[in-house]
Parts: sequence; C-alpha cells; structure tokens
Amino acid sequence: MKPIVIAVAVAAFAASVAWAKLPAPDDAAKAKAAETAAKTKWSTDVANFQLCKVQDRVVDQYRKQMQAQGKAASAPSPTPTQPCTDPGPFAFTPPSQKPIEASGAHSPPGKAGSPPSTPVPQSQSQPTGKKP
Repeated sequence: MKPIVIAVAVAAFAASVAWAKLPAPDDAAKAKAAETAAKTKWSTDVANFQLCKVQDRVVDQYRKQMQAQGKAASAPSPTPTQPCTDPGPFAFTPPSQKPIEASGAHSPPGKAGSPPSTPVPQSQSQPTGKKP
C-alpha cells in the first residue's frame, strides 16, 4: 500500500512540475489551432460528400441489376439527411482581432445617469480623520 501511495505522490508532483513549465499559447499558436480545426472539419465534410456519392451509385447499380433480372426494385425510401453537398475547396479566413477600443473593456457598461461629481465637498464625504 505504501509504495502505491508514494508512486502516486511522485507522479502528481512530476505532473505539476511539467504543467508549470508549459508556456501559455501565443496568438500564432491559437491561429494555427483554429486553422487545423477548420481543416479537420473540411476534411470530414469532404469524406461525407464522397461517401454520399458512393452510396448513391451503389443504390443506382442495385436498382439496375434488379430491373435487369426482371424483379421489382422498390423506390428509394426518403431519408432525413440532406442531399449530397460538395464542400468545395478549403478556404480559411482567420478571425480578426478586435482593437482594444472596440472590445469595450475600458468603457462603463451603460450611459451615465448623473454626472460623476456631486455638490458635496470631498472633505465632507470622505473625512480623513485629521482635525484642523
């Protein structure tokens, strides 16, 4: 039991040291990850399109063979999927970075309902504790 506990403790320590040394991803790495994700999605779409086309050809070939043998080939049943759509060539447009002014980080959440100043002097609203 003791060796297992020691092994787990050493592994947890090693993992925390390794995790602490990993650098934070920069903008270039984030852009590359976004492009890779888009390329993967496009590749999946192309594979689905090719599969759909092959399935259509197999159904057509089956129906022709059944008709050539003199057997009645039933009409294809409607499917809830969309028809085969070609995803086209891969095109990736990186997301644009908002400038700080457009992010709204420095702006207050709404319009001011009153001016920021009040008619009460600061010495009365926030006394310093000193006596003159």
